[in-house]
Parts: sequence; structure tokens; C-alpha cells
Amino acid sequence: MSILLSGALSSAQPSVIDLSVVRAASAIAAWEPTQTDTAIVYCEANFGAIDGKTANGLVRHSERYRILSVIDSQLAGSDAGSVLDGTPNGIPVYRDLAQAVTEAGSVPDWFIFGMAPAIGRLSSHERGLLLAAIELGMNIVNGLHEFLNDDAEFAAASKRMNVQILDIRRPETGRAPHTFSGRIDSVDCPRIAVLGTDCAIGKRTTATLLTRALKARGLNAVMIGTGQTGLIQGARYGIALDAVPSQFCAGELEAKIVEAFERESPDVIIIEGQGALSHPAYSTSSFILRGSRPHGVILQHAPARTHRCDFEAMPMPSPASEINLIQAFAATRVIGLTLNHEHMSDAELENTLVCYERELGIPVTDALERPTERLSAMAIDAFPELARTITALAG
Repeated sequence: MSILLSGALSSAQPSVIDLSVVRAASAIAAWEPTQTDTAIVYCEANFGAIDGKTANGLVRHSERYRILSVIDSQLAGSDAGSVLDGTPNGIPVYRDLAQAVTEAGSVPDWFIFGMAPAIGRLSSHERGLLLAAIELGMNIVNGLHEFLNDDAEFAAASKRMNVQILDIRRPETGRAPHTFSGRIDSVDCPRIAVLGTDCAIGKRTTATLLTRALKARGLNAVMIGTGQTGLIQGARYGIALDAVPSQFCAGELEAKIVEAFERESPDVIIIEGQGALSHPAYSTSSFILRGSRPHGVILQHAPARTHRCDFEAMPMPSPASEINLIQAFAATRVIGLTLNHEHMSDAELENTLVCYERELGIPVTDALERPTERLSAMAIDAFPELARTITALAG
């Protein structure tokens, strides 16, 4: 028996999947994902672009899923690592769901919707595709503001196929929301927030790389996720702040940081940023500064970006103006600047690094293009207790 995927279910020509190789998947029980669980990431026409940031992040780093492939018909035949960073990583890009499942050899455990469109909802084409994945027995990861478990059609399909739908942005239920309490001041290890001058600029990637670099130095570094992509990647502590009522954002974040501190006894806590403090379309950065009360901030900036994402009439701010705003808004200090090298040659990047260091008087690096030791040094040099801990561990 076979199934034909066409129309909304395929990005290119209709494809046929032999159901004899996937039938067993329909009987699986719901489970929590682990790093051994396999996943396909859907990112049609957006992989490597701004709205594909969830897929981009998962291809670069995933603690919760083993990413088998990406779906984007416009880049079919490419290697995902080559598309993102110029280095192959063995994750292929396929034209549609049919090809991705067929090439996998068996039905993957999860289908991840890997885009973050501004409207935050599925198109009719995407609805059909997710329903097709469910019919094949795949669990669904949904990071949109639209909760699929509340949709009668999706709820019925997932129940019939005995699969799970994870609505990542759905707030926790069964408890009263947290308001800010001041308990954050009991967290006595350094707290570093990675903020930015725009949305979709690389804050999460830099925060992830910083956390890993500090761990490589022997420090117990814990990252707090504040958006859907970080949570999908596997952040153990965090919350999608843009799904929380504004009254509770600072308190919910504070509670997650306190929980991480009490459970993990970390040497340092890294907080993922969202949006930009100066951006009128987003308020999340203000809640992050209020809720985490960071001792230090690393600022992410894209020098070649002329205007804000999705706002062509809104020029990008300078790093200096954003730094001044952050330090006026909160009792913190900016300890370093990290750059997004989009649309820049290596020579342009190197010159810009030197110029910003001279202008701002703080260390500057590119987390992806320069050695991670430069990134970890920003935190270690700013907080001598981290250097002492590293020395003690070495001894």
C-alpha cells in the first residue's frame, strides 16, 4: 500500500511513500523527546534566512533531537551545514516530506516546524503538510503562537494516530504565574545576558556557543532559554517569553533562573536575549533585563544590516547607542560585542572588529567565525571569580 503526497503536501512533484515501511510508526505511544529521537525539520523557502531561524538553530545545535534532514525545495540537494556556515555537516536538504521520509528509510520520530513567521500561524499548505506527517505516524513540534492541540482537526488526527503534538509556546498550566519577587538577588553567580540590536541577529547562537565554550573550560555554565527555538534545541531551563502576559514576564524568567541556580549550582548563568531593547516592536528585552538583573551583557550586532528585520523604514541602531540605552535602563554593564557577519567578507569583518574595539573600548569577536576562546574570554575577564574557579579546577 502507498500514499500519494501532492498539492499542499509536497513542495515539488507529487511523491509516493510505501506505507509498508512506516506502518509500525502509527502504533507508537507518546513520549518525551531525547537526543536519540530522529527528526525532520520543515523550512520551505526559508532555510538559511531570517524566518528560518528555528531550523537554522537546530542544524547548528540540538541536544534533544538527531536532525536527519531539512525540507526546503529551493535548496534541495544541498548540505545544510554548507548552506549555513560553508562547512558540510552531513544533514541533507530535501525537496519535500515524501523524499525526506523515503531517504530516511523509516519514519522519523518527529516533524519539526522550523520557521518563525511574523504572523505566527500556519498557512493552509502547512496545515496539510503537518496533517500528512501525523498520518505517517510522526510526532509534531510546533513553535508557533497557534496551539495545534486546541485545533479539533489536529487533536483528532493525533489521537487517531497515537502521536504527540508539542506546542512549545504554550504556557505552563496548573499553577499561578510568577510575579517578580526579588529572589534573583540570591543567585550569587555571574549572570550574563546576550542581547542584540535587532531580532533574528544571532543572540541564541552566541549564547549557546558561549555556554559551550565556558563548559569546555571546566565551568558549570547553564543557559536559560527565552524563546521557542532554544527550548526545542533542548535548553533545560527557560520559557518562551513572548507567550507570557507582560505582567508576569519578569517573574517567570526570574523563577526559571532561581530554579536553575538551586538545582545546578552553576558557576555562571547565560540568559538568551530576544528582540532589542531599542526596537519598538518588541518589549521582551526589557523583561529580560528586569527579570534576570544581569551582572553583564554581551551585545550582538550585524554591521552590514542597514534596517531592522521586516521594518525597511527603521534604520539599525549603532552598537554605541544600544549600549548606552542598556546601561541607562538597567544596573548592568556591557562586557563585549559579538558580530553577525552576514553580507561581510572576512577582510571587512576583521576591519570592523578592530574599529569597534577601538571605538567602544570592549572586546569584540564573531562567535561563529573567530575562535571561541575569544568569546569565553569576554566572560572570564569580566568576572575574575570565573578565572579563579578555572584555576582551582586545573589544580
